[in-house]
Amino acid sequence: MLNLLPVQDRIWARRRVVAAACCALITLGACGDDDNEDLNRLPAGVRGGVSESVHDGVTDDLLTAGLGKTGLMAAAPAYANAAAPTAAELRRNAIHTNYRALVDYTASGGMGTLYGPNVDAAGVVTTGEGRIAGREYIAWADDGTGQRNVTLMVQLPDSFSTSSPCIVTATSSGSRGIYGAIGTAGEWGLKRGCAVAYTDKGTGNGLHDPVSGLVMKRDGTTTTAAAAGLDAVFRLPDSAAALSAFNTATPDRVGYKHAHSQQNPEKRWGADTLDAIRLAFYVINQRHGAPSADGTQRLRTFQPSNTLVIASSVSNGGGAALAAAEQDTEGLIDGVAVSEPNAQPGSLGSLALRQGSTAVATFGRPLIDYFTYANLFQPCAALSSQAGLSMSSAFWPAAYTTAAQNRCAGLQAKGLLSATTLAGQADEALSRLDSYGWAAEQHFFQQSHFRFASNSIAVTYINTYGRFSVTDSVCGYSMANTNAAGDVIAQVASTQAGLFASGNGVPPTSGVNLVYDRSSGGAKLDFLAVSPSTAVADFALDGALCLRSLATGLDPVTGAALTGTLKAQSDRVIAGVAEVQLSARLQGKPTVIVAGRSDTLLPVNHTARAYFGKQQLVDGRHAAQVRYYEVTHAQHFDGFIAFGALLGYDTHAVPLHPYLNQALDLMYAHLSSGAALPASQVVRTTLRSSSAQALTAAHVPAIATSPAAADLITMSGSTLQIPD
Repeated sequence: MLNLLPVQDRIWARRRVVAAACCALITLGACGDDDNEDLNRLPAGVRGGVSESVHDGVTDDLLTAGLGKTGLMAAAPAYANAAAPTAAELRRNAIHTNYRALVDYTASGGMGTLYGPNVDAAGVVTTGEGRIAGREYIAWADDGTGQRNVTLMVQLPDSFSTSSPCIVTATSSGSRGIYGAIGTAGEWGLKRGCAVAYTDKGTGNGLHDPVSGLVMKRDGTTTTAAAAGLDAVFRLPDSAAALSAFNTATPDRVGYKHAHSQQNPEKRWGADTLDAIRLAFYVINQRHGAPSADGTQRLRTFQPSNTLVIASSVSNGGGAALAAAEQDTEGLIDGVAVSEPNAQPGSLGSLALRQGSTAVATFGRPLIDYFTYANLFQPCAALSSQAGLSMSSAFWPAAYTTAAQNRCAGLQAKGLLSATTLAGQADEALSRLDSYGWAAEQHFFQQSHFRFASNSIAVTYINTYGRFSVTDSVCGYSMANTNAAGDVIAQVASTQAGLFASGNGVPPTSGVNLVYDRSSGGAKLDFLAVSPSTAVADFALDGALCLRSLATGLDPVTGAALTGTLKAQSDRVIAGVAEVQLSARLQGKPTVIVAGRSDTLLPVNHTARAYFGKQQLVDGRHAAQVRYYEVTHAQHFDGFIAFGALLGYDTHAVPLHPYLNQALDLMYAHLSSGAALPASQVVRTTLRSSSAQALTAAHVPAIATSPAAADLITMSGSTLQIPD
């Protein structure tokens, strides 16, 4: 059996209590004794059968879908028939897309030398391609309605050790599909020979086109909602009559699962992660468990008491891992290692934050609060000389600069900025962001985050928290394909056919864009929309103000409380936000959190710092079990570094991914051999001097075993102190 004595000393008593309670329910088959074998059973909540596929590690595999390191670094493979890709082709391309979305996939950025399929579990660069043979199991977690249809997946490598069994969770980041964390926690776990437990946490990449009726099946292929029935990744829950009226009023629009499921799935991200772990135990026992006395079934040979389980992932998946640790009442999880987590810590009590000698004024706000704030001020702030329009014209055409200037003027006219010159307005907008939880380390990234993230997340999360229907078109926004002029066009069938592989679950994605239906002159791509109140193209300022009002319950211009329909909508949003706040009570589970100081998407003042500080404040004797490592020059989108001069991230950021790998290494060593976790610290990295320079280990030094005093992150009373 696995030697877990160091961690078992801390958790064995808790597990004995759980086991006793379990055995009290022996009639349900949850536990066994001499007269009732402990049979392996499909976990409750898993609907339907569990599919199994075998991947030989040569032509196909678990980690790279047969592409290997070389194929992942190359362009996506073409489909034999783009109008009807096969399930195998969609799986292959989904792995290619999701792997590259989360890491810098270029050789100069570290792929193949510091991380990647060919770098083994010990960090040694091999000459191989990193393909991993094994079996893949997929199932639904659902309440029987087909509306939740959370995808669960377990990858069980052939290298799984029955003498040292382990499970790693890889809950999808963002709103990605089931392969959304394969290149991060998934890769680490498979290299270690662990079973990897995945879930798309109910936000997975699911589209429903109410015009054609098209939906995605779990294997990525498309069909009609009527044909798919309960087996669609997502079906709009609206009535046929409501969708018909919607199609007539606003033709060619689509719905997306995260925004329009009316489930507020974030409230179950922790539960979904626990479901994935339960399915992993079931799969392991079906494959490797001892046979029952009559030889017809398998026993629960592998259980939490003898199997090491690490909850991990990044971004939304990291937040889900923390939520799972907080909610784990069965002793399923031994430790946690997460990166850049979307951790909403809720009420912070007396907590204070300081960076160096400066008190942080605003921190720990809910995600929809700071995103709707960013969505207002970022485009104007990007014009500041302290931030700068650094993006290539391929991503930021001249029309967007004009719209940003109009946004500044519109904010000033509405009293949200006081400066009277464009330069002054841009500086003031940037200063407002800094006062609201961002910092100088994030100035460079403000433009690109508005371009690629802020508006889409603001629209998606307003909809999901308020449980709004696609037919509500909240604040005048909808989702559709658009042409070069920004006008709505019919869905492109060939794009839809491959959307399972190419989409990220949060439009704009793969041709599906955000549309501002209230634009003067008719519906328009939001970035080209003309606000009725300003009569100019200003990135739909009126829509951004509406989104902000629903997040706060106040008119952002007058400060007055909302009334009527807006108040009712805001009440729904605020209620949904309350459902997803975390407690920061991790029940004594050793935990490592890594985050980038330059994270502009999930600023550390609102997420990692605030969550860690609250945990240190409220978790009592368990506070000592948690570590926080903050990495300088690291930000949220490692994949953006690969764009080189088009975005400029390569000389302004280092990848955070190597530090997730280190966090998992540290946690594994801590749980398996009792190795001490290094103290919480700032990790100081070095930027590359030019795009031509290759990233080396010197740029991303290891987390220090004994950090310098000047780098220690500490609590002083109720104040979390972060070194400059």
